Amino acid sequence: MQSPTPRVPRQPAVIRTGIDSRLTAELVPVVAGARRRALRDGDRQIDTAHLLHSLIESDPEVRTALGGGPQAARVLGYLVQRSIGYGLRWQGSVEDSGTLAVVRETDGELSGWSPAAGAAMEGALERAQLRGEARAAGIDLLASLAADPGCRAVEVLRRAGADAAVLSGRTAAG
Repeated sequence: MQSPTPRVPRQPAVIRTGIDSRLTAELVPVVAGARRRALRDGDRQIDTAHLLHSLIESDPEVRTALGGGPQAARVLGYLVQRSIGYGLRWQGSVEDSGTLAVVRETDGELSGWSPAAGAAMEGALERAQLRGEARAAGIDLLASLAADPGCRAVEVLRRAGADAAVLSGRTAAG
């Protein structure tokens, strides 16, 4: 006998066209990958670790900024472990590092994002604008992630032996 109420998986909210239009073609699949990763991990929101994982997998400029081969591999190792032990304490909790401004969700563009991930995306968009670019790139998002010492992405970087402050400085010139 079938259950009268079918089980519907929880899904993070889809990024609206307004945000998509402000990302480079290379960053759009990074965000889509983070969304898929959050869904697969059973997380209600995209967090900064999801974004970092997708960035490293997808963007060669980000891997270079991390110092290349071995360092990027160590960071990915921690991120992969997230679903099999490391990071399980994050499940069911909202990532809010408290160090960045609260993200405006008036138009719903960043609903389905943790406050820290939404602030990182806003920071990436602002960084691109300061460079005179209309669209944010992966390196903008990496710089924004590294600038928040209380976010999950920086915790992963620290555990993998990467210095977020040094990384932030490396990406500042970009």
